[in-house]
Amino acid sequence: MDASDEVEQVIDALYVSPPAGFTAARDAAAAGFKAAGDKAAAKRVAGLRRPTLAAWASNTLVRADPEEVAQFLQLGQALREAHRALDGEQLRALSHQQHVVIGALAREAVRLAQEAGTPVSEAVEREVEQILHTVLADPAAAGDWASGRLSKPPPPVTQFPAPSPDAVTARRGRPERSADREAERQADLEAERAVAAREEELRAAEEARERALERVAEADAEVERLERDAARARAAREQAHAGLAAAEKQRRAADRAARPAPE
Repeated sequence: MDASDEVEQVIDALYVSPPAGFTAARDAAAAGFKAAGDKAAAKRVAGLRRPTLAAWASNTLVRADPEEVAQFLQLGQALREAHRALDGEQLRALSHQQHVVIGALAREAVRLAQEAGTPVSEAVEREVEQILHTVLADPAAAGDWASGRLSKPPPPVTQFPAPSPDAVTARRGRPERSADREAERQADLEAERAVAAREEELRAAEEARERALERVAEADAEVERLERDAARARAAREQAHAGLAAAEKQRRAADRAARPAPE
């Protein structure tokens, strides 16, 4: 294995491992490359960002079933093509499939996280669903997701690609959307933006929670160490008291033996 392959394997392993241990594992890997004289690899690894829980769950999903990933990417391509062609019948069929598949994949990501010892909340599950929606709409996001190295959710995409000029020409002459329909569309867009903003707030809160969990884990470890030290100190104290009692008993016996016998 050459050095570049080793770096790629290390990065893959970091992004599929639970986030709680990411920082320590990243720093150890960077230090290893630096000690080996590979400064470029050390710098690259040291600059990696710890994934959010939703990004990590998505990475775990990608690594678990490459075939399912390929099928999902094909679904995204088909949806984008249907939007460009303004193919209503195809869009209806694919949209139903989209909701079914996204729900199933998000639940699978939750299961894999639980299996890896890092349960995630419903908020994180919804964030995974948003990642999957974005992957279907945005080819760039799809490529990042398929790499299995997300560190944070991609920016939400609320619209699929615009229809092609040929598709627009083919639909000329049809009635334009009513004012009510346009208002409804705008309301939907505003609602999606509000959801995206709320999800960003949830992501920030989740990151803060992760940092707090790390601090709790460190404090728990320190408490365990102190308790072990205290237990050893108590055992030493008990042993010292026992030695003192034995010495006192021996002293009294020697004192009695040294007394002169009565005449």
